[in-house]
Amino acid sequence: MSVEGEDGLDDDAPPIEVRGLESKFGDHVVHKGLDLTIPRGAVVGIVGGSGAGKSVLLNTIIGLREPQGGTIKVFGQDIKTAKRRQWTAIERRWGVLFQRGALWSNLTVKENVATPMTEHTDLTASDISELADLKIALAGLPAGSGALKPSELSGGMIKRASLARALALDPELLFLDEPTSGLDPISAAAFDSLIAELSDSLKLTVFMVTHDLDSLYRITDQVAVIADMKVVAMAPVQQLEQSEHPWIKSYFHGARGRAAAQGAE
Repeated sequence: MSVEGEDGLDDDAPPIEVRGLESKFGDHVVHKGLDLTIPRGAVVGIVGGSGAGKSVLLNTIIGLREPQGGTIKVFGQDIKTAKRRQWTAIERRWGVLFQRGALWSNLTVKENVATPMTEHTDLTASDISELADLKIALAGLPAGSGALKPSELSGGMIKRASLARALALDPELLFLDEPTSGLDPISAAAFDSLIAELSDSLKLTVFMVTHDLDSLYRITDQVAVIADMKVVAMAPVQQLEQSEHPWIKSYFHGARGRAAAQGAE
């Protein structure tokens, strides 16, 4: 029996349920009949070839793009029929780290992190300031980073600042779009470790679009593979290594896949 919370969301439902999704750009079909369920508390990697629609899927789930068919439920609520109160509740329960950070360039890091709290809570300015500092520290940024503008940050610091903002409202669900893209191997490994630690300590469900095989081996519980316009497999990496699907086989058994597998041993 499902339990509906005060915010109208189903606390027993999977964080994300996608059924029969269709996505198109004009006559170009990106998704057709795509099904996907993200279990609560799991770190799930989303992979696929170039143009498979990984980021399109993320943007559709968070409401930035209108699907051409199918249903998407977040915390049990169909986002197409969600009322404003339900949308507000959903947005308070997720955080998003966009591929290029998407920080507001005219605001400091601390102001960026504080903005969701200002918009969605009734906290005092003093409490928001303290919590923003906490989130910045939680994301692993050094002291003093909150006073910097995005233009003064390195690529790795931008990722962490964006992560701090994504964590501002203590979300249950965290979306990551290519979180290690553009980072050197050491910074990427450190970021993966941070996500793993936060997922474990904060009991987060993580939806991570990535092409980084090292990340898949290091921190995911399951990996969903998009090919042929749908999710063709969803399983732990070790099971996907046994797949005979042509794209999956080439992805995990190519030179980079073998190197990532050896590094995870």
